[in-house]
Amino acid sequence: MPADPNAPPAVPVPDYRPVERFWPYVDLPEQPADDELAALNPELSEALFGTPKLPFSVTLEFSPFEAPDLARALEIARASAEYRELGTGERRRYRARFFPRDAVRLRDLFEIVGRYDTTDVLIDDRPVPYARELWLPLIWFLIR
Repeated sequence: MPADPNAPPAVPVPDYRPVERFWPYVDLPEQPADDELAALNPELSEALFGTPKLPFSVTLEFSPFEAPDLARALEIARASAEYRELGTGERRRYRARFFPRDAVRLRDLFEIVGRYDTTDVLIDDRPVPYARELWLPLIWFLIR
């Protein structure tokens, strides 16, 4: 008898049945590690865990640029209260958080990276209108 051309193809039956104890993800911890939590995007962290109790902060986020003062900018950024490198290659970004007590270092970094259009100024990790024109000059008043 010829095979029915409309019949579905036969599914092969496996020779063995996998045991659940060999599942590769069984030993993962239920809670993320501290370094994993620190690497979370601030908006995702806020959505998962609520708003953190951080003081007012200004964050500068900038891309690498071709200039001799990039090394100085990265030195200042790494000395900030919180420093992170995001992405790789052409999508690399540097993020440095400053609190009001660090107004001088914030100004020094902004003088280097503020001239580039890829630099973002975030107030409490959020882009706000007039961050460059209003908020940064208000922080400069803290410099004595």
